[in-house]
Amino acid sequence: MEKIDSHNIYVEPFHVDFTGYIFMGVLGNHLLNAAGNHSQRRGWGIGALNETRHTWVLSRLSVEMTRMPEQYQHCTIKTWVESVMRLFTNRNFAILDADGQPMGYARSVWAMIDVDTRRPCDLMSLYDGDILRYVVDEADNVCPIEGHGRFRFHDARLVRTLDTYYSDVDINGHVNSIKYIEHILDLFPQEDFTRGIRRFEIAYKAESYMGDRLTFYIQRNDADGSNDVEVRKNVTEDSAGDVVCQARVIFNG
Repeated sequence: MEKIDSHNIYVEPFHVDFTGYIFMGVLGNHLLNAAGNHSQRRGWGIGALNETRHTWVLSRLSVEMTRMPEQYQHCTIKTWVESVMRLFTNRNFAILDADGQPMGYARSVWAMIDVDTRRPCDLMSLYDGDILRYVVDEADNVCPIEGHGRFRFHDARLVRTLDTYYSDVDINGHVNSIKYIEHILDLFPQEDFTRGIRRFEIAYKAESYMGDRLTFYIQRNDADGSNDVEVRKNVTEDSAGDVVCQARVIFNG
């Protein structure tokens, strides 16, 4: 079986924002669908894993675009496994237009957890290390964007607090990874999006659940114009709460 999969998408009018280009959250969903289809065809999909009480969770995602897919455009997402470690696997993506020209790339890190204990699993011990068969050779692994960065918060300002509800939660019972992306991007003014998003990256630190209250903090980095966001759950007067995720947003220009 081929190690690299292709996932075709069509950008519907309700998938784009006021600029006519795809929402980052919708693009993120397509990336996750491509990853899920790739895994499913090789016996590592959610359906098969649930039979042994395992599931995949997204740990990190970085997306860097030179141009976003626009309304009515046909695109292809190619995805492959770059490497496998004991507790994590690295998966890459290429987003291509209808002519096969790159529009952007993405890097991701995934962990497999035990559904009951919520603890990470040893990927090398599952199915006798079968996952190693799908790692792509270095010569075919072209993903020219930077890896995942580090976050250091020192003067972040509180910008929003919101409660989580039914529509935030996915089949794993926790707030969906794409919902965090949508909530984070909602923090920025409309004029930022007229320039477009050049890079978005997010690191997931802990799970949150329906009914948790999320608090959002932004730190502007003047050196490169990036914006770092930290999301905490259940912050009170007496507690700083727990860090749920951290993200970085870089707009064009």
